[in-house]
Amino acid sequence: MPPATLFFAATLTPAALLSAGGTLGGGWLLAALLYLTLFSALIDQLLRRLGARPTPSTQPGGWADTLSATLALAHFALLALGIAAISGTTGLAPWERVLAFFAFGLFFGQVSNSNAHELIHRSARPLRALGRWVYISLLFGHHASAHPKVHHRFVATPDDPNSARLNESYYRFAARAWVGSFRAGLAAEREMLARGGRPRWRTPYIEYIAGAAALLALTALAFGPAGLAAHLGLAAYATAQLLMSDYVQHYGLTRSRRADGRYEPVSDAHSWNAPHVFSSLMMLHAPRHSDHHAHPGTRYPALTLPSGAPMLPAPLPAMATLALLPRTWRRVMNPRVARLRAAAA
Repeated sequence: MPPATLFFAATLTPAALLSAGGTLGGGWLLAALLYLTLFSALIDQLLRRLGARPTPSTQPGGWADTLSATLALAHFALLALGIAAISGTTGLAPWERVLAFFAFGLFFGQVSNSNAHELIHRSARPLRALGRWVYISLLFGHHASAHPKVHHRFVATPDDPNSARLNESYYRFAARAWVGSFRAGLAAEREMLARGGRPRWRTPYIEYIAGAAALLALTALAFGPAGLAAHLGLAAYATAQLLMSDYVQHYGLTRSRRADGRYEPVSDAHSWNAPHVFSSLMMLHAPRHSDHHAHPGTRYPALTLPSGAPMLPAPLPAMATLALLPRTWRRVMNPRVARLRAAAA
């Protein structure tokens, strides 16, 4: 099957299920929730048992940007529908509204976040703007600055707020990373403005904050206090998943300092990857994280899984679930980090 078909099917199927579920509720919402959780995990494991190899990397055609733009536009429509469904505007029963929260939230956390991450690395300004506004709609606009200008520069060092330290729990990491990335991204933007001799008010943080405030006001006007609460809840849930991805994909990995005081260059050894087929397609190859850090401008179909790069023992969504249990997480991951450090030494 052509790669384009695989990516379109894996990412747009849950969007279609949510489109039906937002108004019809019931089985459609349950199907969307199961697709993003149990079905994804089972397909990953089944394909692995059958010996299926990871999807080959391929040079992307125009379809890659078309899919990303389609997913970004669908995100805004689904966000409005999700808020309406959860707030009760579409007439769903209370239990259906709970299902809607988790189903829509998982889509925004796994698919919308992965797609926005892809878009903010694109060279075309309209595509970058789409990615930026997906993050703004999830009240995490500063990620569009902090991720490319701080995380990619300082990954796997103490200077990166989004690199998880050994033995640090996800809960402590998430609070530190949100605040730290906001501050570090703002400092990076101000540094760039100062170097270019431009005024400080040109910072994109004005767009991030004002845009988020305007969208929240629009939500409150359209759906009332219940809609505002739904928007805040969905944004928090989606952001928690984005931070979880950073936590899992860099946990315990560090770059050493060289004799001149600088950190060693970023290599394949500084990101955790996952070779599982289906979840990687659904997340636009986000689990191929080492290659992304080595080549940030590479579009998702062309990303590879470098031989010898650190590999997670389970798909990224499954490892994210495991990270919610800090003791179990450390029991699984700390020995792997120790082996990598010993091999590097």
